[in-house]
Amino acid sequence: MKRFIESHNGKDYDIVIIGGGITGAAVGYEAASRGLSVALVEKGDFGAATSAATSKLIHGGLRYLANFELGLVRESLRERRILENIAPNFVYPIPFIVPLYNNSKSNKWLLKPAMLIYDTLSYDKGFTWDRTKKIPLHCSLSRRKTLEIVPVVTFENLTGGIIFYDCSSIIPERLTLAFIKSAAKFGADVSNYAKVEDFTREQGKVTGVIVRDLLTGKTVELRGKMTINCGGPWADIILDIARGKPGSQHVRRSQGIHIITRKLTNKYVIGALTPDGRYCNIIPWRAHSLIGTTDREYTGDPDNYRVTREAIEDFIGEVNGSFGGRGLIQYSDIMYAYGGLRPLIDDETRDVVKTSRKYEIYDNEIDGLQGLVTVEGGKYTTSRNLAENVLKTVMKKWGTPYKNSVTAKRHLAGCEIKDIDAFIYSAKTANSDFNQSSMDYLARIYGTEFNNVMAIARRDKKYAAPLNADGEMPAQVLYAIKQEMACTLTDILLRRTGIGTLGNPGTEVLETIAEIASRELKWSAARVDNELEKAVKALSLPD
Repeated sequence: MKRFIESHNGKDYDIVIIGGGITGAAVGYEAASRGLSVALVEKGDFGAATSAATSKLIHGGLRYLANFELGLVRESLRERRILENIAPNFVYPIPFIVPLYNNSKSNKWLLKPAMLIYDTLSYDKGFTWDRTKKIPLHCSLSRRKTLEIVPVVTFENLTGGIIFYDCSSIIPERLTLAFIKSAAKFGADVSNYAKVEDFTREQGKVTGVIVRDLLTGKTVELRGKMTINCGGPWADIILDIARGKPGSQHVRRSQGIHIITRKLTNKYVIGALTPDGRYCNIIPWRAHSLIGTTDREYTGDPDNYRVTREAIEDFIGEVNGSFGGRGLIQYSDIMYAYGGLRPLIDDETRDVVKTSRKYEIYDNEIDGLQGLVTVEGGKYTTSRNLAENVLKTVMKKWGTPYKNSVTAKRHLAGCEIKDIDAFIYSAKTANSDFNQSSMDYLARIYGTEFNNVMAIARRDKKYAAPLNADGEMPAQVLYAIKQEMACTLTDILLRRTGIGTLGNPGTEVLETIAEIASRELKWSAARVDNELEKAVKALSLPD
């Protein structure tokens, strides 16, 4: 992929998309796959904000049953299955254990009926292209068995447990990138580090945007029949730019943080209620535990959001209170912490925990902004279906016959795998001279692009030296820059590879990666120092 913004020649588009998170990426893919000309711009890196701040789960949303949001749960469960199909190397079934207690919130009389409804709403979970992706029905555990499997749960008043399955997304940053690549494969023009600074208008109609290339300083005009605002937590700020003044329509923002610690659970996700009645999960991930998430309202400038030590310590208190209050984790146990803002529909509820994760597709013509559509709310799991509904809205506005979507019926770019077990076996067999667990990991995160990465590693031994316990290697750095539009050190560390997603990998690794990047991207010595400084800051815990 190449940043089209650097060589834009005045081409007009059917659709201009603002935002390169999972929502914008899915809308771009949906539009391009229908034969529409698409330009997608993202002011940072693809999937760098909300889409990277997830619990790495693709789930139906069991807790939404408490709000009787059956439609949202059914949509999420259907989309969970679709993502298993179209992204088989990224999305996998994972077992959850929910402990049952003799209380009013987590007892079997409440949760067993909920699980029966959950199983019923996911009636098509067995219709997977790959038989290994089939999800079984829930089952019950005795008190003794629950404690045996997950001893970290609170044992006071424990009566048993329930095992059910949802899915994990092993590297959602690359799953978002797969949607971007799929859009580009169908002809979409995409660019990161391209910030919308204004809108163009003719006779009161929005006709496109003015975009600044943040890497070169160049400004270009992108003209489109329809502009779609997929700005997530920045959607209302983008609308203010379109209006030329602050408006009354605001996005409600919820801040969520996650922490990574030593391994606390083996293959099971352990769920528990926090003291304020919110679910918290301990999730097995890359031989560590990922714990999340918080759900608190954020009212500041989204550009200024940062994870603070205070927020982490508050969350540690919640985690320890949720799992028996036995000092399960301390601040010194944390290897890495990350966070982000979720856009929510403001449904007048006082508590963001109870605010719906539904989405809205808003035609801004109502506000006098003809030619502009804004997407608000939503969740990662349902983004593909959201995109399909966005295109229905656009086609209806244009009076164009609606074409059936193909995005649920074909693999994402780089995910064209019919049998994941056979694919992994083949990758390991063909590279038997490399560490086999590393080949397993790399084959999953690169899918059918795996051989391209390995070709670089075999071309020169210096690109094959392992950089971390997962066996990630310098070949990935070169591939990220040449093929995946990585422009900064943090792009490489956090969104093209997993080298930085367990925390700072150390000075030697950072300098090795920076040396390759500086050579390929022609960075000055000052730029290298600046990139290293930013990377260390991004990968460090707050003081």
